[in-house]
Amino acid sequence: IIHICSQRVEKSSARCKILYVTLNALHAFHAYPNRVSPTSMAISLTSLRDLSAAPFDTIIDVRAPAEFATDHIPGAINLPVLSDEERARVGTLYVQDSPFVARKTGAALVARNAAAHIETHLMGFDGGWQPLVYCWRGGQRSGSFATILAQIGWRVETLAGGYQSYRRLVVDRLYEAAFPAPVILLDGNTGTAKTEVIARLPALGVQTIDLEGLANHRGSALGDFGDQPSQKGFETALAHAVQALEPKMPVVLEAESSKIGALVLPPALLVAMAAAPRITIEAPIAARAAYLTRAYADVTDYGPNVVARLQKLVRLQGHKRVARWSEMALAGAFKDVAAELMRDHYDPAYRKARERSGAATGQVVTANTLESDDIDRLAREIANLLKGRAAAPVRD
Repeated sequence: IIHICSQRVEKSSARCKILYVTLNALHAFHAYPNRVSPTSMAISLTSLRDLSAAPFDTIIDVRAPAEFATDHIPGAINLPVLSDEERARVGTLYVQDSPFVARKTGAALVARNAAAHIETHLMGFDGGWQPLVYCWRGGQRSGSFATILAQIGWRVETLAGGYQSYRRLVVDRLYEAAFPAPVILLDGNTGTAKTEVIARLPALGVQTIDLEGLANHRGSALGDFGDQPSQKGFETALAHAVQALEPKMPVVLEAESSKIGALVLPPALLVAMAAAPRITIEAPIAARAAYLTRAYADVTDYGPNVVARLQKLVRLQGHKRVARWSEMALAGAFKDVAAELMRDHYDPAYRKARERSGAATGQVVTANTLESDDIDRLAREIANLLKGRAAAPVRD
């Protein structure tokens, strides 16, 4: 049927053209189960930089929504050719019935879903649009969808090896290669505005990575912003941030433990952080408590939110002390709660961690208050310290 229709496609009706495209997709799903369609090209990535240099207008992830939510190429949109339920159904047929029945059912579902995506999401693109399509391993799902897009006339390419090949590049960057730039750790007790200082350094010519921002967590019992990304999603964002670094310039990172919330920092980064010199911010508890009250306004505006998060500290601080802090929080005295948390919990914990690691304080910058102007000044001082390091003569 494909052969006959292809011979007459120029003179045939629109219905025949649609049939031709759909049958080509079904043919790809059956005849090329483990590789891309013969009507599209597959590109191979050798580094994460290849993606930013590639001339694609849109990156399309055709995996199921649950796969996409776990991790995906940054900037990709999700146009699943099989839903989570459909993917499970096809997998069950493959095991319990036969591969042929599974492929036949899968092909019908892919064609139906592809048509819906074209009608809903892709009708606005002109003939010059160039998408990159990928699935789990660059086989049936991406090949089928790419076949349809190619027959429409778009210059579509697929990713050889699919998401799996991309994931290997992320793992190589974070787990196999050494960290590519010299690290400077920004240290300081809780409430010294380290994250906000780091956010202001790039405008002063300093390269940074905001680890807490990538992890969607402020690194304390009170500090989650909501759901954290998956470990793979965090590593993808981190790998691209690392790949973008200028190797000859130092990068400033906030001093962290091996985990930020539920997420684990990769070993190569931890090794670089352990050997890194430090710049430490020091400020009095009163200034830090005032800063935390502002910085955590999303939490402190509603006392029960604070109480719920304080329960995480019962094991370390005991029911009596946590109950007292909870009463203070419900009464709106969060600044007092913050001061006691730092005095009785966070400062001792930081001190013990530094003693265990043998970390030196390094150079110190100080602030009596932590208003916006003070944070600007701290950022400038740190930038000047780093410029002084770069300008210092190298001795044999």
